[in-house]
Amino acid sequence: MAIHPTAIIAPGAQIDASVEIGPYAVIGEHVSIGAGTRVGPHTVIEGHTSIGRQNQIFQFASLGAAPQDKKYAGEPTRLEIGDNNTIREFCTFNVGTVQDGGLTRLGNDNWVMAYVHIAHDCIVGDHCILANNATLAGHISIGDHVFLGGLTAVHQFCTIGAHAMTAGGSIVVQDIPPYVTAAGNHAHPVGINSEGLRRRGFDAEQISRIKRAYKQIYRQGLSLEDAKAAITEAAADAPELALFVDFFARAKRGIIR
Repeated sequence: MAIHPTAIIAPGAQIDASVEIGPYAVIGEHVSIGAGTRVGPHTVIEGHTSIGRQNQIFQFASLGAAPQDKKYAGEPTRLEIGDNNTIREFCTFNVGTVQDGGLTRLGNDNWVMAYVHIAHDCIVGDHCILANNATLAGHISIGDHVFLGGLTAVHQFCTIGAHAMTAGGSIVVQDIPPYVTAAGNHAHPVGINSEGLRRRGFDAEQISRIKRAYKQIYRQGLSLEDAKAAITEAAADAPELALFVDFFARAKRGIIR
């Protein structure tokens, strides 16, 4: 175990023998860290925090601190971080609250840039990119393969569907359906993330069906309920549209228009 002599490790911490911990890092007693993870200098990891394998955590990150919620009263809520994530400088991830599921979670293979804030009870999927200064308020759900541009701010309780994308500086106050690109203050739809889908192996026919669903929601003058019904029917023969069906079931704040 490569632990710098200036690092402070609480006796109860569970740290794999292959973990590297840099100078002046502080690791709390309820923290577990999996094999191959590297913790940079001056990082603080506290609370009931579980970190998986092969993560790269850069200097000055703060993980597992108490949520910025006045109702929090010291309950043993959790932060879970999966495998193969990159977490850059000055990121802040908080534990959950008992008012929700008591859990904040970052999945696997995510790229989280400097100064990103993930607040209490947020659930972030796999293969996401959160660019510099992206800020998630509490109780947010983000699907897989989502890209949040720099300085994106997301209102609490929003849901962002898989493969969605926001432009830099977007202010998101309602839910973003899967595959949709959003921009502006307040964020509005500007199309689908076609290039991202091509890079992930979606073929031309799949992208065409997703575009058709987008038009049903935003371009054909249908009510939202009629658009949902049409997409749900089409999803029986188009698995990629099932993400819309799941999103409609989970969305809480109404979709961006």
